Amino acid sequence: MSDETDELPEGVETRRRTRWSGLVGLTLARWRQRATGTTAGRIASTVGAVALTIAFLLVVTGIALALADGGATSRDDADVRITPTEGSTLSSVDGVEGPRLGATNERAGTIRSHDGVEHASPVLVETARLESTDGDPRTVRLVGVVPDGESRTVAGLPTDRLEPGDSHYANGSYDGPRNGEIVLSRTAADRLDASGGDELAVSRGPMQSNETAVTVTVAAVGDGGGGGGGKGSEGGAPIALVHASELQSLSGAADGQLADRVLVWGNSDAAQSAATDAYPDASVEIAGTADPTALFEDGLAFATSVIALIVGVTICASFVATTMGMTVDEDRRTLAVLESIGVPTRGRLAVVAISTGITTFVGSLVGIVFGAGGIVGVNAIASATIAPGAVAQFHPLFVPYAIAVALLSGLVAVPYPLAVAARTSVLSEVGR
Repeated sequence: MSDETDELPEGVETRRRTRWSGLVGLTLARWRQRATGTTAGRIASTVGAVALTIAFLLVVTGIALALADGGATSRDDADVRITPTEGSTLSSVDGVEGPRLGATNERAGTIRSHDGVEHASPVLVETARLESTDGDPRTVRLVGVVPDGESRTVAGLPTDRLEPGDSHYANGSYDGPRNGEIVLSRTAADRLDASGGDELAVSRGPMQSNETAVTVTVAAVGDGGGGGGGKGSEGGAPIALVHASELQSLSGAADGQLADRVLVWGNSDAAQSAATDAYPDASVEIAGTADPTALFEDGLAFATSVIALIVGVTICASFVATTMGMTVDEDRRTLAVLESIGVPTRGRLAVVAISTGITTFVGSLVGIVFGAGGIVGVNAIASATIAPGAVAQFHPLFVPYAIAVALLSGLVAVPYPLAVAARTSVLSEVGR
């Protein structure tokens, strides 16, 4: 008795797997035949609608990712970037300011000593007020770097306009001579009505301060064009480069040698290895890549991505529901034939659901190609008009993301074609 009970479920299970394998194979064969046969236009339109929706979603998400990955102050030509991660870094004002890397000047020097590394520099970003002798004070984003005399770019500005080295650091004592130099972006220079050789008083913070201001001399104005966002400009951002240790002393970041990130130039593999050795718990990124988690840290970018996702799923599901419903309606005779040869209702509905899933999956693959091409096109247009660098980024995680969104849209849309299929019967088709 016990043996018979054990054998029966196994046989049922085998028949069930065989039946489902047959349904999947039948659906794939029918989908391929319809995609290349008389209903090719309808299948192509459904795939195209899914592809365009996915492409739109990827382009918007790519732009949001680029924005979240950093603004004008993050534009540089470094090969490797070291950025802090939560719990493994220091912050000058915990809970108010973002996390920062510690001992950056010292560790940047260690990184520079590695073979294959050309240069490494801590980068500190602070807001300050600059005031010329005959002008109103203006708020400017100061970016502290350690220049080395080579032609490099940080925050979209050339670092070689500053004196090489960082004499004020003085091996961590911060009592060395100040260079007192500053390189202004075109927008900052226009706002301050300053040019090369002018002296500017610096005070930290957006509010007026009565403290004695540090004076700096304009070494150069960025060659990036006008503040109207010409080619190569900072997109209208008032930014200025200064020596890192002087900004650290001004902002209070000298205690702990804090910086927002460390940039490394040189061979990518060597720079990455040296960066990982110096900061084993920090995030080390090779240039050209982006951290997708940055989307969750930027409220506006995250909201934009969520809105694009909702719009994308809604539009995609609407197209899929409509076109697949029409396709199933035209295919009622085939469903009646399946019923007449003994395929149960659940099996016929499975054929419709699998067919919808195949359509959305193929659409997602085409959409990924279109989306990647769209991001390249957006960057090309932006580079030729208003931005010095990429304004949208593609990440490998976009591939599973796009497929998941397409399949979710298909899942939302599938009840309608299933309802059309459920109303189909042999008797109703005989009567047509």
